[in-house]
Amino acid sequence: MTTQAHHKVVPLVSSGTAGPLGAIHLPRLWLKLSLAAIDALPEGYDECGTGFDAMTLNALGLDRAKTIDFVRRSKPTYMEFEEWVVANGKTDKETIERHNAAIRGYNHSDELAHKMRHASKIKKDSVKDAVTLNTTEDLDEIHRQVIRP
Repeated sequence: MTTQAHHKVVPLVSSGTAGPLGAIHLPRLWLKLSLAAIDALPEGYDECGTGFDAMTLNALGLDRAKTIDFVRRSKPTYMEFEEWVVANGKTDKETIERHNAAIRGYNHSDELAHKMRHASKIKKDSVKDAVTLNTTEDLDEIHRQVIRP
C-alpha cells in the first residue's frame, strides 16, 4: 500500500511494543518518524516529541537530528532502522532493560491522566500509566477517523 501525502495514519503501535532488539517504544518511534517523512502523521502527533520519543533516544544514546534525518532520507524498514540504532547507539542488555523499565514505569501527571481517562471513558482512577493511556487515545482516534467518522 502506498500512502499519499493527504492520507494520515494513526501510529497504532503501542509504546509497550518491542522489536527483536527488545527496546520498547522503538517500533512506535520508527513508525512516527516514517509517517512524518511522507507527511502521513496526523495533526497532533509529534514526529519526535519530548516524552517517550526523547526518553528512547536519550536512553539509547541516539542523536535526535541524525535519527530523524536517517529515517527521512533512507525510509528504512523497521529492521533496517534497528540495525542503524545498533550501529549508532547504545543497545546492550542493561541499557535496554533500564530504558524499558523507565517507559513502563512512567505515569502521566494526575491532571493529564484524569483528562485522558475522562476523554476515553476509562472508569478506573488507578489507570495513569502513559503506555496504557496513550494506546487508548490512539484507539479512540482510529475509532473517530474510521469507525465513526
